[in-house]
Amino acid sequence: MRRVAILGSTGQLGTDLVEILRQDNRFDVIPLSHQEADCTKADQVRDVIVKLRPDDVINCAAFVRVDDCEDQAHVAFEVNAIGALNVARACATVDARCVYISTDYVFDGTKEAAYVESDTSNPINVYGASKLAGEYLVRQAAARWLIVRVASLFGKTGARGKGGNFIETILAKAKRGELLRVVNDIRVSPTYTRNAAETLRALLVEDATGIVHAANAGSCTWYEFAKAALNFCDLPTLIEPVVSSTFPSRARRPRNSVLVSERSLADLREGVPSWHQGLRCYLVERGYPVASGADSRVAH
Repeated sequence: MRRVAILGSTGQLGTDLVEILRQDNRFDVIPLSHQEADCTKADQVRDVIVKLRPDDVINCAAFVRVDDCEDQAHVAFEVNAIGALNVARACATVDARCVYISTDYVFDGTKEAAYVESDTSNPINVYGASKLAGEYLVRQAAARWLIVRVASLFGKTGARGKGGNFIETILAKAKRGELLRVVNDIRVSPTYTRNAAETLRALLVEDATGIVHAANAGSCTWYEFAKAALNFCDLPTLIEPVVSSTFPSRARRPRNSVLVSERSLADLREGVPSWHQGLRCYLVERGYPVASGADSRVAH
């Protein structure tokens, strides 16, 4: 049985990861909250990891508010880079594999096709730069490491957080009959956190190392994603595609941050689900009545 410690276990991905791994008797899961293991406190992290002596440490802790990262670059780098280094060094002390959760925002978005693991990274905002720095520090400090890049995550824990998430906002506005104006010039790989957690489980089973992209299959714009959610819930409403400059933000976003993987995972027998399959599962999990036949109206 593999002993797996998870930092950031109460976050959007961490919550589903704990649940998914606990359903598998191959794993002994140890969730660690921010209070139990603050990645920015090197001594605390090292003491906890040395005491637990896990086989794997999954670092889901991150400062992820992209616009706030522009104003608080010191915090972004303290958590996403120095925090990642602290965890990696602690892992090296007990010869644990360090699993670092990274992001599609390490890319600049200029590539026309989807990004693969071997593509050159070139972040265009502070958040992406801090996560890329974290990747390099993990590779430098950990004897064994796995970097897993995810993209545009959505899950039940995010829905419960302050302000909800993109899907919840769209559905709430539609129910109120509001006109929706959604960006249609940025392509992403929306990824259901449970699907990302299942991919992580497969990577743990395979004892994988290196860099892996773990996103739902396919791609769409935020407008297409919103329209799919409305179709699933059979909510007719006025929805208008707009360019991203309609909503100015402090941080630049890549115009294309679609992720695909060059690697095959033997433990994912049925393949990686598409983003629209993930969206449907999310809506069912959240208790929304999903209309029959909605799949045929969803943009792939």
